[in-house]
Amino acid sequence: MSSKMSDQLGTLAFTPEKKVTQARCTYTISARGKPLEMPVFGYLRQNYGNFPLLEMESLFGFVEPSTLYGGRQYVRRELSNRDVFQLNNAGIGLRIPFTNHHATVDEYNANRPLLEKYHRQGNSVITTHDDLAGWIRRDYPLYRLDASVIKNINTLEKIKRAIDIYDSVVLPMQLNTNLEFLHSIECKDRITLFANAGCAFTCPSKICYPSISKMNKPEGGVFQCSQPLKKREMLGMIDFPLEPLIEMGFTQFKLLRSRPGGTTGF
Repeated sequence: MSSKMSDQLGTLAFTPEKKVTQARCTYTISARGKPLEMPVFGYLRQNYGNFPLLEMESLFGFVEPSTLYGGRQYVRRELSNRDVFQLNNAGIGLRIPFTNHHATVDEYNANRPLLEKYHRQGNSVITTHDDLAGWIRRDYPLYRLDASVIKNINTLEKIKRAIDIYDSVVLPMQLNTNLEFLHSIECKDRITLFANAGCAFTCPSKICYPSISKMNKPEGGVFQCSQPLKKREMLGMIDFPLEPLIEMGFTQFKLLRSRPGGTTGF
């Protein structure tokens, strides 16, 4: 990691030993890449074995096939019916990543059986499309609605507008280093920050997101990435210092799963 980046991130590391003492904080955890045949608690032990269940607010990943998924290409289901039942039975919510850039009324109606199936208190939906969020709010009020990081909500005005629609707003991971801006946010209890970061942290354009949205549609699309177009520093997985953020009043965090070798993306 460059000295400049080290200065930005500070010297305090995000460690399980420090995190477990912060019982007032909750985390949404990634199930990206979980084999469907692996029991969910076996997956959690393998990938988050030192993480206290009481701090797991939700697990996000693919359930039934859907054209509304975004962020990652839908290849296969990751969470089984049994997984979701066991999570909910343990007080851990399912978070459905409906973060596709595009959604029509007809497409929403086609996905209503999926939304109906998981509609219960404690489960949530992440969205990028404001109309989709409104439809879900109207028809399935028990879901918590999160504004996806893909929306790139990076100003106080954007936060104010999003809070009128969503229960929680996930901020871009780059903002973790802008403590002055984070301090100026009034509704910290409605904000989710990243506990760690991958390739998106240094990405200049994030063109992968809209391209994946197209790939998850029946007509398909082609994956695009800014890396071949504009070289950037690749840092692997970064653990953010959470103590300053918690002391500031933030209590909701998003925790990504690193790929083998401790990296994500590239």
